Amino acid sequence: MDSLPQQQNQSPPAKTLLGKYELGRRLGSGSFAKVHLARSISTSDLVAVKIIDKKRTIESNMEPRIIREIDAMRRLRDHPNILKIHEVMATKSKIYLVVELAVGGELFSRLLRRGRLPEPTARRYFQQLASALRFSHLHGVAHRDVKPQNLLLDEGGNLKVSDFGLSALPEHLREGLLHTACGTPAYTAPEVISRRGYDGGKADAWSCGVILYVLLVGYVPFDDSNIASMYRKIQRREYRFPSWISKQARSVIYQMLDPNPETRMSVESVMDTTWFKKSLTGSELDFNNILEPEPVLEKSSSGITAFDLISLSSGLDLSGLFEVKRKKERRFTAKVSAVEVEEKVKAIGERLGYVVKKTKKEVGLGRGRTEIVVEAVELAADVVVVEVKVVDGDEEDSRWSDLITELGDIVLSWHNDVM
Repeated sequence: MDSLPQQQNQSPPAKTLLGKYELGRRLGSGSFAKVHLARSISTSDLVAVKIIDKKRTIESNMEPRIIREIDAMRRLRDHPNILKIHEVMATKSKIYLVVELAVGGELFSRLLRRGRLPEPTARRYFQQLASALRFSHLHGVAHRDVKPQNLLLDEGGNLKVSDFGLSALPEHLREGLLHTACGTPAYTAPEVISRRGYDGGKADAWSCGVILYVLLVGYVPFDDSNIASMYRKIQRREYRFPSWISKQARSVIYQMLDPNPETRMSVESVMDTTWFKKSLTGSELDFNNILEPEPVLEKSSSGITAFDLISLSSGLDLSGLFEVKRKKERRFTAKVSAVEVEEKVKAIGERLGYVVKKTKKEVGLGRGRTEIVVEAVELAADVVVVEVKVVDGDEEDSRWSDLITELGDIVLSWHNDVM
């Protein structure tokens, strides 16, 4: 396989990442992460790898943001206008997010070069953005940081929504409303700025309205270094439409930039407007009409990966990526059904002297102050993932080892160290 392009023939060979990817030039960097171009050794496909420094992330209290980004992207990886996450790998010091390569860069850069866009071009980007966000909302995910810097372009000029680090997942709701103030002020809904409880989908709709205005005009409708002053402008709807914006586009923007979230046009509603539907292809219309799809396993020549399995199970979390001192935990794919796994665990537990408690969801093994929980999840036909972990008390090394050893004859493959 050819190595990644080098600037000079005498440059050293590309660095290999965990035996799976050749790392190329740096595409960007931040305070705790770097993004590199990379090539898959097995397929030769180009990807982007986000390399996250665990220590710096923990020191900056950014672990929840990284976990949220991975969780959101794995839920939304089927939409063509959402940046696809391929794989997550980790070592003691680094986390590697392998994602789709958006060779066109940020939409923000294009706006800086060209200024405002023709209405058909702006509508095209807006259609793709709205479709991606509607898909997110159907899956219970609100982005909460929609801005041009987080909108990337692929080689075909198609939009890719990225950076879900500030997103809200279904489990973040409290009494039906979100309460965290986040995002970029110029693109953030007024109810978020004012720290009132808010609907994440309606907040995203506001940001979409700002994005559409920016695409058509070349600058944001509300801009003031003083947040209070900008908030007053928002409440009074103090912005102007240049003469070149069509009446239909003005109507869409005006309804999306409604400071009252109750009467604001939603992303779903704007997709029903005549202006939005103009120039959409048949396949795009079909995709926009799809509701929540059933999860589908993606099989490769190497079979089903641990990430594929984790992507299909909302019950398996990602907190272990940052835990320095973890409770004992193992995860495996089983050869047998979930019911057979539970029966096996009960038998082993009783033989090892544990008190066995069975619930609808899991099997608990208790002894003294120690409690071990075993959960078997059937993710698809003939695919059962089992999680075994100490959830409380002391970790009894000998009994834990005996339990893991005796489970061995029903294990197809161990994979919990990947995530």
